[in-house]
Amino acid sequence: MNRRVLLTGAGGLIGRAIGPLLPTGWDLVRTDLHASDGISALDVTDLDACRAAFSGADAVVHLAAVPDPDASWEQLLPANVVGAHQVAVAAGDCGVRRLVLASSLQAVSATPAGTQIRSTDPPRPANLYGATKAWAEALGSWVAATTATSVVALRIGYFALQRPDADAVSPAERAAWLSPRDAAELVRAAVEAEDVEFVVAAGTSANRYRRADLEDTIRRLGYRPRDDAW
Repeated sequence: MNRRVLLTGAGGLIGRAIGPLLPTGWDLVRTDLHASDGISALDVTDLDACRAAFSGADAVVHLAAVPDPDASWEQLLPANVVGAHQVAVAAGDCGVRRLVLASSLQAVSATPAGTQIRSTDPPRPANLYGATKAWAEALGSWVAATTATSVVALRIGYFALQRPDADAVSPAERAAWLSPRDAAELVRAAVEAEDVEFVVAAGTSANRYRRADLEDTIRRLGYRPRDDAW
């Protein structure tokens, strides 16, 4: 099926890594705040611009955000709060079939150490960035409940281009690693999964020791992770 899939934040670390790995059968439209080679400009805080960009899209994958757990409210407000709202509203208004939102394991980062996080766990952020991701999940639930757009919110873990070095990162970061190959597979599954209204899904690789349980994500989305941080 030739799906028109629009990707926001395509110029970011995850967007650039997964773009070439997404299904070749998709009609992929890549956007970011500033245009560059193969990437069109889209300011996600501009509702009218989002509506124009999303028109005719089968799915929108929303990655655009400030991805910094130490960011201030002033830094997070435009993209993470206002932008998430505008994207959610525009997707519903345009009748997009599937909206995929990049949430984060930071949305549940106050979960006690040693307790495995489950997709059904409610938000429990330990920082303001995580709170903005909980906001994105709430927006997704709202859109799924009030429009024809179905939503998958991905609680993305520790994304890194290479397998983490045990001497360079903490065991918790290794347990939350998401590889580029598995990130692309996760997005594919989130876009193509059937019989979905609203799903919160764990976004990590198939790590031997897992910060987040993957069983619900595998079952509901058909996610097939392959990489292991160990």
